Amino acid sequence: MRRRVAVTGVGLHTPAGRRPDDLMHALDDGRTLAVASPELIQAGAPVTFAGLVPEFDMTGYVDKRRLRQLERPNMLGLAAAADALDDAGLPMEPGAFDPAAFGVAVGTGHGNHHVMERVATQADVDLHRLHPSTVTRIMYNSTAALISARFGAAAFSMTYVAACASGGMAIGEAMRRIREGQVVAALAGGVDSPVSPLTVAAFARMRVLSTSRADPATASRPFDTERDGFVLSEGASFLLLEEWEHAKARGAHVYGEVAGYHTNSDAYHAVAPRPDGSTAARCMLGALLDAGIEPGEVGHINANATSTWSGDEAEGRAIQAVFGAAGPPVTAPKGVLGHMIGGAAAAEAFASLRFGAREEVAPVANVDQVQGGLGINVVVGEPQAAVGPWAVSNSLGFGGHNVSLVLSSAG
Repeated sequence: MRRRVAVTGVGLHTPAGRRPDDLMHALDDGRTLAVASPELIQAGAPVTFAGLVPEFDMTGYVDKRRLRQLERPNMLGLAAAADALDDAGLPMEPGAFDPAAFGVAVGTGHGNHHVMERVATQADVDLHRLHPSTVTRIMYNSTAALISARFGAAAFSMTYVAACASGGMAIGEAMRRIREGQVVAALAGGVDSPVSPLTVAAFARMRVLSTSRADPATASRPFDTERDGFVLSEGASFLLLEEWEHAKARGAHVYGEVAGYHTNSDAYHAVAPRPDGSTAARCMLGALLDAGIEPGEVGHINANATSTWSGDEAEGRAIQAVFGAAGPPVTAPKGVLGHMIGGAAAAEAFASLRFGAREEVAPVANVDQVQGGLGINVVVGEPQAAVGPWAVSNSLGFGGHNVSLVLSSAG
């Protein structure tokens, strides 16, 4: 018997803040949450603005001794995971679930790679006296391991590294395990903190970052004819996924359901998407098939839409292929949040659940004119009604990694 998978908790540490209402207000406001970065300015980086998470008191999550051992992604991930458990009404201590029935799935594109950047840029580094925790600090799986140990999640602790698709893959794979009866619950989402001079310079050399806007609040422009790249952001977002009947039995508040998931590969290029969007289209169709619904039942689409020219165009063609020119409203939260890489998917999935529940989709930020020829229903200027609880949320990453989730806000 295939079990249903409920979303009972959310934890957010994004440029919009920590509260779910902060996220929704920011998306409704429709301005890019990018600010000048003193670190990037001081380093003379080619782009000096980014999406940054407002500072918060980490001592509410871990003791000061442990805090000294954590890198920025670890802090964001632990805090967002703890907030998701708290939002779900579960104790933030080991034993809230049977450890063998509770898992962790984390998506990250960059892990703690900035640790090596920091070491490598030290002119006087002594290779014989590196800090003993250097290896554990740079491991891509460090955040998943820390969350698993902190909350006693012994069923599995998995890390998915699939560029921008990492967080969506973590959610989908955790959902599968719950649906198949392997576990009762899982913390699933992702984290990245890639805003460092070297990383920003590297992305800038690829010509994928926005550089032409004097005002960072208008820099990210998904689907717009004047888009010139994305805003790099840090952030973490996690969902507590729970077997539906277990959630109902304990009286949990249910935001909605993760009902479908599919992943595939463009098998095309290291960073460019397949131009015709055909593989991304098959990914969405696979997720719809997994959920058991037809394209005509979808009330809105959360596009990956990072604001790059080739990426948005390919995804637009994919959406048109699946849903037609008169398809459901299409929104794109990265216009507001910037691109949090692995930290994006859970925040966007949660936003889709909220859009479905209120039957209204926020407009895409900073769109003056939608690129001609895409033939999709991009929400521009004002909110648009969403008919029905079903949504498709895409996460499409460098390397051709495609993930589509099907979500339902219905109880």
